[in-house]
Amino acid sequence: MQPMIFLAAHRGLLRFALMAMLFCCSWHSAMGADPAPTPSIEARLTQLEAKLAAAGGLNSGDNAWLLVSSALVLMMTAPGLILFYGGLVRQKNVLGTMMHSLILMGVVSLLWVLFGYSMAFGEGNAFVGNPLQHFLLRGVGSAPNMDYAPTVPAETFMLFQMMFAIITPALISGAVAERMKFSSYLLFIVLWVTIVYFPMAHMVWGKGGYFNWALGGKSPLLDFAGGSVVHISSGVSALVCAFVLGHRLGYPREPMPPHNVVLSLIGTGLLWVGWFGFNAGSAVNAGVLATSAFAATHFSAAAAAVSWAFFEWFHKGKPSVLGAASGMVAGLATITPAAGFVSIPSAILIGLCAGGVCYFAVTHLKTRFAYDDSLDVFGVHGMGSTLGMLMLGFLANVQVNPAIASCDVGGHAISLAGGMGQFLFQLKGVVFTMVFSGVATWLLLKLVDALVGLRVTEDDETLGLDLSQHGESAYND
Repeated sequence: MQPMIFLAAHRGLLRFALMAMLFCCSWHSAMGADPAPTPSIEARLTQLEAKLAAAGGLNSGDNAWLLVSSALVLMMTAPGLILFYGGLVRQKNVLGTMMHSLILMGVVSLLWVLFGYSMAFGEGNAFVGNPLQHFLLRGVGSAPNMDYAPTVPAETFMLFQMMFAIITPALISGAVAERMKFSSYLLFIVLWVTIVYFPMAHMVWGKGGYFNWALGGKSPLLDFAGGSVVHISSGVSALVCAFVLGHRLGYPREPMPPHNVVLSLIGTGLLWVGWFGFNAGSAVNAGVLATSAFAATHFSAAAAAVSWAFFEWFHKGKPSVLGAASGMVAGLATITPAAGFVSIPSAILIGLCAGGVCYFAVTHLKTRFAYDDSLDVFGVHGMGSTLGMLMLGFLANVQVNPAIASCDVGGHAISLAGGMGQFLFQLKGVVFTMVFSGVATWLLLKLVDALVGLRVTEDDETLGLDLSQHGESAYND
């Protein structure tokens, strides 16, 4: 039994023992010994709890929750995102689209072991960690990392963060679906996670990262579970990919309806369930903050689904099933940065706004600027999390997360509670993420195009990526 668990389970026994000690001390004093002030029983228990907490003892409950959360986040990629994206494309491209997510579970995992974890969470400068510090996960074992997760093994924390690194570039694949060469996609993703994702994770979550509000950052950015690191970076990168690659053949003249909405709905449900691990797991313990993030996640998704459906009902005359599902995902993406900082009413407000803003982005913004973001990655994830990050600047609540009440930034103690000051910090972080990920993505795409080319040939695109890139067909009857 871990020390903190033992203490919680036997607090009454400890109280009795301390009372007995106090009685003995009082009896000794009464017999003529020099009296000395004796701390109260509660004070002694508090001191004992502090000593045990300072010892950094592993907590099996926290470890179990983080392992389960890791599995839930991995489930978001496969089968969650695989089914969600796979159902949205045409029949001839379903396997190629699914492969985009599936292959990253292998590729990104290997990069994470080699240097990714080290670049994200190793010691370094304000922008990136030393890629050699934890090369092949050297030093990442059963002992906890006291900076990131003091009650679970460092290896557990590493696994949890790896699942974020897998799903983030997989989101981008929705914008390049049905027209990008598989070899080009692989090369681009390897470069993108190395140049964009790993440094962004370090800047926001790594010790000494420029935007890390809790561990020595210079510009405190509140991002609980990946609004900037995951959704804005991938959403903006997806938009750049759509512009650089150009339209699919026949878009927008020819109708390109989803080939199987049922698959997408199953994927939506799996994403919603997995997102509880994504957001509540980011508390890195099984305490009250995890509960708060869990609740905020659910109610934001619920509100966004209703909001999107009603906007669509008003605009088009009928609320579509796919629209409600898209609203759910928009609500989840929008609450992600705020999940551990806002109350339930605030989460509902964020979700209601997410449904409207993301619907507008998908139906109007996309048409206005004539880009072919095949599966609306930018409209849902990029726009959604941008909204969530900015609303968080006003809605961050110290009663939900007392840690933000007073933070050391540049040697000065400041509050990160909602207000104009924190909004400006949030705005700065959002703008940086957009510019950094957008410019880097454009340069990487140009490099990949020069090396191996980006698009399949017109004949291959007409045939479909399933056969032209993988030699398979999803349906053979």
